[in-house]
Amino acid sequence: MTERPGNAAMRANDILHLFLILLAAWLMLTSSLHWQEVTSGVLLSLILSLFLAKGYAGLGLPPLSLVRLWRLGVYFVVLFWEILKANVDVAYRVLHPGLPIKPGIVVIKTRLSQDAAKVLLANSITLTPGTFTLDIQKDELLIHWIYVRSEDTAEATRMIAGRFEKHLEAVFA
Repeated sequence: MTERPGNAAMRANDILHLFLILLAAWLMLTSSLHWQEVTSGVLLSLILSLFLAKGYAGLGLPPLSLVRLWRLGVYFVVLFWEILKANVDVAYRVLHPGLPIKPGIVVIKTRLSQDAAKVLLANSITLTPGTFTLDIQKDELLIHWIYVRSEDTAEATRMIAGRFEKHLEAVFA
């Protein structure tokens, strides 16, 4: 079977990207730069990259670049800030004597087209206390909301996903 021109270069690129991601994860998890742990991480990351590159390429993730990594970093800062705000909001609702909740399920629409971007959006919504993503159907997400402020799809989308969507669009552009 012959490969199309550029396939070998694309596969090598996928292997390199996956290797760097796995090695970074290894270094963060071990919190050590001891030569034995770094060597183990390099070897394990290389072996896994060789075996998993085809599946990684099938995810349809955009190619890595410094600009994209910067945008992803900004996204994680925004996500962290939203998680903190939502934690305070949920704590207030739990500690308030009247327990001001109005739970319900709302549908929001997303402008994101890539499946990986939609999954990241859904997980970000779920990580934010007070909301939980139940399902993803094409461009709609089914969300359980601890305090339904609006049942209007456009308004609920703005309130729940708007804070994440613009940053994800920049990452996946």
